[in-house]
Amino acid sequence: MDSKSAVKALAALAQESRLATFRLLVTAGPVGMSAGAIAEALGLPSPSLSFHLKELSYAGLIEGRSQGRHVIYSASYSNMQALIDFLLENCCAAQQECGCASNATEA
Repeated sequence: MDSKSAVKALAALAQESRLATFRLLVTAGPVGMSAGAIAEALGLPSPSLSFHLKELSYAGLIEGRSQGRHVIYSASYSNMQALIDFLLENCCAAQQECGCASNATEA
């Protein structure tokens, strides 16, 4: 992931309803959820949710797929992991010993 993509993803998550939507979709797993189910779970009006889904999709954090007459949204786990990897890329680079999760598996 490059800096421009990371900024886009972080900006999308820097809003309470979008963060809640993304976290809900992460919890739902690859099966995902319809927009109606997301709106009901979060108590968001449909027009607002549509805007938030568009922003999360534009940032590459979620994906939508057609299932009959509905669009099912799910988290993009590969892009989520790419963002996490980008943020931890240089974690503790100036230190020999590091206890963070990103470097714990390298030891």
